[in-house]
Amino acid sequence: MPVLGVVPDFSLTERSGRTLSKRDLVGRPWVANFVFTSCAGMCPLLSSRMAQLHRSLAATDLKVRSVSFSVDPTHDTPEVLREYAARYTPDEQDWLFVTGPKEQLYGLISSGFRLSVAERSAAEAAEHPDELITHSDRFVLVDGQGRIRAYYHGTEAEVVSEVLRDAATL
Repeated sequence: MPVLGVVPDFSLTERSGRTLSKRDLVGRPWVANFVFTSCAGMCPLLSSRMAQLHRSLAATDLKVRSVSFSVDPTHDTPEVLREYAARYTPDEQDWLFVTGPKEQLYGLISSGFRLSVAERSAAEAAEHPDELITHSDRFVLVDGQGRIRAYYHGTEAEVVSEVLRDAATL
């Protein structure tokens, strides 16, 4: 699989309250996605797909983590992320939910993962009150060295089988 980029170092807060950095993820592949807990648009579907992927990975011998990054850190505190995560998984070890300072998160998403994220303008928010933040629907497969290896549309049903196939090659 080609190397499509390298995730830069980061230091964010996991739902448990502990700090999570890129160093903590080195050694095992992981899949990232981007959601916010008050989203009434695509985020519930993205989280459901990630839950399906997470269950499928647990049924294999593949040691792949899942990391969901909040794109609404003002609202998505560790406590809020804990409640949100409980809807999708009891696993607090291999599916991490992360928040932190907005500038840091948005920089990581746009420059590190090379994906879009932005708050909607007042006019856009009036048109789309359920989607106050626009962000990518991509899942990102990252290898154990922090290199981006693949992007997937997280809303597509095939995402689970595609990630499983590619994770097996890593």
